[in-house]
Amino acid sequence: MRIALFPTCFDDTLLPGTGRAVVDVLERLGHTVDLPLARTCCGQMHFTTGYRPDAVPLVRRFADTFTGYEAVVTLSASCVGMVRDHHPDLAARYAPAELQEKVARLVPRIHEFTEFLTDALGVVDVGAVFPHRVTYHPTCHSPGGLRPGERPLRLLRAVRGIELVDLPASDSCCGFGGSSALEDAAASPARLADRMRGFLDTGAEVVCAADNSCLTHIGGGLARLDSGVRALHLAEILAGAEGGPR
Repeated sequence: MRIALFPTCFDDTLLPGTGRAVVDVLERLGHTVDLPLARTCCGQMHFTTGYRPDAVPLVRRFADTFTGYEAVVTLSASCVGMVRDHHPDLAARYAPAELQEKVARLVPRIHEFTEFLTDALGVVDVGAVFPHRVTYHPTCHSPGGLRPGERPLRLLRAVRGIELVDLPASDSCCGFGGSSALEDAAASPARLADRMRGFLDTGAEVVCAADNSCLTHIGGGLARLDSGVRALHLAEILAGAEGGPR
C-alpha cells in the first residue's frame, strides 16, 4: 500500500516529532510512508474564516499532491473533516469538473491516524510499550465530526505497561477551539482551568489526545501550574517500544 503522511501545518511547523512517531508506528507494522514535499495547507483556515474561494487553490494542490497514493494519513480530525466534508463542496461550487472528479476519488483515501490503524489496517496492538499512568482527552472535533468512538482507547489499552485512567467529564472542551481561543480570550482560559482540575484529579503522569493543537493549549496550562504532567499525542505513546519511549 502506498501511504502518504499529511502531518498538518501545525504539526509540521511546531511539533514535527509527532509526524515522526506516526512514521515509526507504520514502519514497525511493515509499511513505507512518503512525506510529499509539495504538501501545504488543506485550506481549513481560509474556509473557516470566510475566504472560501481562496481555499480552492489549496484544494487543487492537495488533490494534485496526494492523488497517487492509496492512503493519506493525517494527525488532525479537523483537517480530515475539512478534506472529506468541504473539499467536495468547494470543488463543486468554484472548480471545473476535472478537479471535482479528482477530489471525489481522493476523499475516500483520507484517514485520521487512529481510524487508519483500526479500520484500514485492522490493527489494535502496534507493539507499543509505555509504562506510565495516562488519561485520554477526546478533542471536540474528534467525537463531533469523525466520531472515532473507542478507537483511540482501544489502541491505548493494547499498550504494554500503560495504566489508563478515566477522565471525568471527558466530553468537555479544553478551551482551545481553533480561532475561538483568540476570539473569546476570556472564556478560553476559564474552560482550560476546568479541564486542569479534571486532569490533575486523575493522578495521571501524561494527558494524551489525538490532536496537537488542543494538546499545546493543555500543555501550556499544565506547565503554568508546574504540575509535572506531560501532554503527549497518542502517536508518540504508540511509538514507545522496548527499551523506553522515543
